[in-house]
Amino acid sequence: MPNSTAESAKAEGNAFFKAGNYPSAIEKYMEATKADPTVPAYWSNMAASHEKLGNWAEMADAGRNCVKADSKFVKGYFRLATAMKNLKNMAECIKTLESGLGVDSSNSDLKKMKKEVVEMQRNDQSRNFCSKAQEQMQNGDIAAAFKTLEAASKIDAGNSEVQNMMSKVRPKWEAQEASRKSGLSSTEKLKEAGDERYKGADFEGAIEKYSQCLTKLNDNSSQLALKCLSNRAACFKQISNFDGTIEDCSLVLETDPSNVKALVRRAQAFEAVERYKFALQDVKQVLSTPYDVVGEANYKLCNGMQHRLNRVIAQLKSM
Repeated sequence: MPNSTAESAKAEGNAFFKAGNYPSAIEKYMEATKADPTVPAYWSNMAASHEKLGNWAEMADAGRNCVKADSKFVKGYFRLATAMKNLKNMAECIKTLESGLGVDSSNSDLKKMKKEVVEMQRNDQSRNFCSKAQEQMQNGDIAAAFKTLEAASKIDAGNSEVQNMMSKVRPKWEAQEASRKSGLSSTEKLKEAGDERYKGADFEGAIEKYSQCLTKLNDNSSQLALKCLSNRAACFKQISNFDGTIEDCSLVLETDPSNVKALVRRAQAFEAVERYKFALQDVKQVLSTPYDVVGEANYKLCNGMQHRLNRVIAQLKSM
């Protein structure tokens, strides 16, 4: 049975809302929620009143309470997402919209807002990239500007501002690259040829070029050799040649025992070939390295691997 006190307050609130008296409407909807906080419509109407007044934080609170009252009430997600959009919290807005679409995947209002917000995010990112590229160009860092604009193009390929800036930067970058490459040694050219093949997902072709470079160098301890070994290990990993990954990472670690990238890759390869104890040793070494050296991504990866490997080793012992 509906709560009569709550319903009466809601009716009064609706009358105030229609008359444009939003503060009074909010008071009445508040009375309704105090009498019965489990009815989502009271919270939704309160959120709508706050929207009229531009009270975005208060609208967000009402929207959250609406969803809390009934997680199936789709309008609650719309109200909360609207507030988040106006509070410029686009990440939370998208999250809310996706939660609402999980309840009703065909809801046109949620789908429309999500499309708008995603477009806003893309435009903001493109503008930020362009501003960064402009600053890099002013500082004379053409290579960095080109890289920034490449990232912008991947996000918004049709953006006219990005295209215009790229038309100015690309010729300068190409001239700079031609000059740089003309000064490379034969081994450096082989390494770069491997890099290009790797970027194009031609992993076997990349392995061939890295191997040619290493053969010419005939010294696995040089910085160029270490880069080739590290990159070749990544290629071997991509084609599931885990023994090759282990071998190249081990060669890197002979010269640079604390190389995080080599330790992580070797640990992953050891796990893939079921050499769990060796994998765990590498993971523990990474986790014992200072956090700022390891980085967040590697730390999370190795922390998860450590828990998984400990479970596997314990299960094997109990068999």
